[in-house]
Amino acid sequence: MNDVDLANSFAIFAAKQRADNQVTPDHILLGCLWAISRFGIASLGPWTLDLEALGVDWVRQPKKPYAKVAYSNEAVDLFDRAARIAKSAGDRSVSVNHLLAAFAPEEGGVMGMLRREHGITSASWRAAVARLEANESTLAKADRLETENKNGREYLTPEEAAEALGIHVQTMRAYIRSGRVSAFRLAGERAIRILRADLEKILEPLTGVNKEE
Repeated sequence: MNDVDLANSFAIFAAKQRADNQVTPDHILLGCLWAISRFGIASLGPWTLDLEALGVDWVRQPKKPYAKVAYSNEAVDLFDRAARIAKSAGDRSVSVNHLLAAFAPEEGGVMGMLRREHGITSASWRAAVARLEANESTLAKADRLETENKNGREYLTPEEAAEALGIHVQTMRAYIRSGRVSAFRLAGERAIRILRADLEKILEPLTGVNKEE
């Protein structure tokens, strides 16, 4: 489930909670804020937005499957605006950030209330969303580099070796104790390292008819 699906599922959940027969921009905004929140707090630029203060039961999780639900014309227009924003940014798909940016000109409902309470303008809102997107891109890049560095290392910890084979770390430690996997101890330390190439030695091709067992 991508972030838009997550936000949309909560928007439907919020509409159901309030016994509304349509999903409106208010529900979508609450869904977007819930999707970027932690412990019920959505941090967006200079603003700290408390979902509880907005009437959101942030602890409860939306459940699937949902019955078909109608979207108001305003909600459809909002999704169309987000799609145009994504296209203008050169992005292939709509994200929660595009949806949030689409709320910049909104003056009614929950967005209007936030504008009045926090002194939000269209420009300051778009700037906050842009910073949010930049931070997410930086984190994504950091995660990618960390994964690449981990995958490129010649020597692995037992935990990393177990992750590489998709087995439990205690299974890997049992392989080490039994000598099934060669391991090395750092001089003068307890830390154990396993040569990545040695992991292939404990793999063997399946033979016979029961290859799926």
